[in-house]
Amino acid sequence: MAVKKKGLWGRFFNGLSSNHKSEAVFRNLSEYEQQLIELSTIPLEQALSRLETSLKGLSADEAERRLDEFGPNELSHKKRLSFRADMFRRLKSPLVVQLLVIAMVSALIGEIKSTFIVSAMVLLSVGLSYILDRRSTLAVESLGKRVQSRTLVLRDGVETEVKISEIVPGDIVVLHAGSIIPADLRLVSAKDFFVSESALTGESMPVEKTASAPTIATSSAIDLPNACFLGTFVTSGTARGLVINTGPRTLFGAISEKLTEEPPETSFDRGVRNFTWLMIRFMLVMVFAVFLIVGLTKGNWLEALLFGLSIAVGLTPEMLPMIITVNLAKGALTMANKKVIVKRLPAIQNFGAIDVLCTDKTGTLTQDHVVLEKHVDILGNTSEDVLTYAYLNSYFQTGLRNLIDRAILEHEELEIEQNCRLVDELPFDFQRRRMSVVVDYEGDHVLICKGAVEEIYSCCTSYQIGDEVYPLIDMIKADLFEEVEQLNRQGFRVLGIAYREFPRTKTVFTIEDESQLILLGYIAFFDPPKTSASEAVELLKKAGVKIKVLTGDNGLVTQKVCHDVGIEIEGMITGAELARLSSEEFSRAVETNNIFVKLSPSQKEEIVEALRQNGHVVGFLGDGINDAPALRAADVGISVDSAVDVAKESADIVLLVKSLLVLEEGIIEGRRVFANIVKYIRMAASSNFGNMFSVLGASYLLPFLPMRPVQILTNNLLYDFSQTGIPTDRVDEELIARPRKWDIMSIKRFMIFLGPISSIFDYATFALMWFFFHCNAYLNPAVAAGQKDFLVKLFQTGWFVESLLTQTLIVHIIRTKRIPFIQSQPSFHLMMTTLAIMAIGAWLPYSPFASALGMVPLPAIYWVWIAGFLLAYSVLAHLVKTWFFKRYGGD
Repeated sequence: MAVKKKGLWGRFFNGLSSNHKSEAVFRNLSEYEQQLIELSTIPLEQALSRLETSLKGLSADEAERRLDEFGPNELSHKKRLSFRADMFRRLKSPLVVQLLVIAMVSALIGEIKSTFIVSAMVLLSVGLSYILDRRSTLAVESLGKRVQSRTLVLRDGVETEVKISEIVPGDIVVLHAGSIIPADLRLVSAKDFFVSESALTGESMPVEKTASAPTIATSSAIDLPNACFLGTFVTSGTARGLVINTGPRTLFGAISEKLTEEPPETSFDRGVRNFTWLMIRFMLVMVFAVFLIVGLTKGNWLEALLFGLSIAVGLTPEMLPMIITVNLAKGALTMANKKVIVKRLPAIQNFGAIDVLCTDKTGTLTQDHVVLEKHVDILGNTSEDVLTYAYLNSYFQTGLRNLIDRAILEHEELEIEQNCRLVDELPFDFQRRRMSVVVDYEGDHVLICKGAVEEIYSCCTSYQIGDEVYPLIDMIKADLFEEVEQLNRQGFRVLGIAYREFPRTKTVFTIEDESQLILLGYIAFFDPPKTSASEAVELLKKAGVKIKVLTGDNGLVTQKVCHDVGIEIEGMITGAELARLSSEEFSRAVETNNIFVKLSPSQKEEIVEALRQNGHVVGFLGDGINDAPALRAADVGISVDSAVDVAKESADIVLLVKSLLVLEEGIIEGRRVFANIVKYIRMAASSNFGNMFSVLGASYLLPFLPMRPVQILTNNLLYDFSQTGIPTDRVDEELIARPRKWDIMSIKRFMIFLGPISSIFDYATFALMWFFFHCNAYLNPAVAAGQKDFLVKLFQTGWFVESLLTQTLIVHIIRTKRIPFIQSQPSFHLMMTTLAIMAIGAWLPYSPFASALGMVPLPAIYWVWIAGFLLAYSVLAHLVKTWFFKRYGGD
């Protein structure tokens, strides 16, 4: 017996005829794709009836009820793991697995103290990582909601703007150029409507969609000419659509498993992973060597095993995940306070590494406040006819009103005749670079065309002066263009206005009708340069970021703006010139030129990709429909809160203020985050490398263990805690002065040169304890067993304290290229954590825990020696560090 489905979809699906359910076209399709095909092929009235809606849309109350039934219209970019799944993922980390194995082995051989300490380290690493990661994720999601995309729907018959997440089946949505398709839907009306489906099909060319139902059966929803899908976006035209499926029930939802996979590994991620495995391999070799040496020389293989496991813990950089998480979370929140919203945390790593910033001109270098300054005929005389026709064009167009349209409408409010109405429209697209409206005006259907001057010229066969119309020959075109160039040199953006009259019997128009036009005149706009742009350009230059301007505007206007804001023009090239170049020439051209004009959207993307192939880390700042491909292609896509939906969705980072100054602050913050992560990696690498020499030598030379396993574990736990202040640390100016990239070779060299310095003072401590404090008496057969045990504990306590103090102190040496404490001060948090740990290390031999840890009080003279060691260690480490950076460079 068939089970009946409940709810709106149950009523629809149960209503499908049996022959529909069994048709071949529905085989192997999800039920939601079947629903989409069915509702897109039946008559519109039936589709509306099935969804219990109308062309006036849903009521607000019904929409709210359906939102409760179907849930939010959203797909997570990354699945939110449950607490259990998240903890399991963290515990699978090779660093944590290693600690858990050590804890279990310690428990099995009865070393409860070691088990407890290693478990505490796991809790510190995993627990802090989870808590801070959770907090940062929630914070980033909260910030992301501030830039959430919205769409127009009909609610109670009135156009209403709502969040895309609030769209429900049965809604009627209003779409125009720049809109993201908010759900899977059937078009109910469309005019010159083109949609980019590259996110679903990989096809870069926009697809024309119509409201006409298909005449033949289709086996795939993607082939429906009257259906649009979540995740695609409108490139041109206008339409209205009936929402059929939302959220996980869309085609995008069907492939959401792919969409929620981890993003591609960045160079930074790859570097951290390689470093982690380098440390693990290094640790395995060390543990095996120490196990053999201690076992063979001391004869106690169980003790050798526990000592080897303790060494493994000491050589494991288990705090690395926590350090990275905290740094990224802190960076995202700090950047939010500077009006930079990070949508994807890993983008911060690339943000600081940007060395080329590609940006558009309008609103970034200019004030984004376009003012209509001139409306003139072709002789340069002010013309009210030009203003009227431009006004009608902007007033009646139904697509996305840009800055130009708003400037025309705000210039002067004209009274529109009552019988003047919109007949048809030819929306703007980036191939034609013009748009037309057809209005019923003064007894005719008048096509009014507005667009780039060259494109308007190509459609005109006549020009008008006063009431007289003359043929437009090539020689006159050249003369006319001189007037346009003069305006461009003054910084004006110029558009042409042309028209053509048709009889009122003609009501349907196509782009073929944009021919034999009469050139009426020009409208000239001025978008003054931002006062802050010059300062931002200079700051970015000092920060080592090269600015390249990518614009669809012409060269003369762009030159004027660049000159005003202080961008030196190293070379300028047009889109047409780029199109004629070979791949090698194109690659060279993107390096030698910094101003690119008259570009198509695909050329912007090609320039970004070529720069990346040339080894640059590229940021792209854009806010238009034509910027979406380049935003996706860049290492860091940057958009603004006022951008069209598709641009915001394509971006990694969204600026709440469209300003290069804000962007520069974000880049600097990204470099701070990177610098603090690298600090920990350098400390871990050099400390571990130095410990290798100390442990190997001591294990071979001494007749007893140089430090007890429980002491090694305690030492490592305290040292780990001292590192928790690194994410809050200050960063020197020179470390953020230029782009920063991951350099594993620099870290390896640093490890090789700085690591052994700590071993020098470890061996000095061995000598101090062995000879000065007479621990060598351990070899004297006359010494009683109790006294020998004291001497061993004294030696081990002495090295424990020296090792912890020097390890913690080196944090302050490595954190800066300058003289620590004098030329560069750490953050208060880092200073307090390191001081606290050093104080605890000095207190432990005299504490109630001393006996449990196998420690004894140290003589007063010991502290004089240690103070000398610490001073000498600081000086020598600083000198080697200074030599290293002079010899090898790096940060």
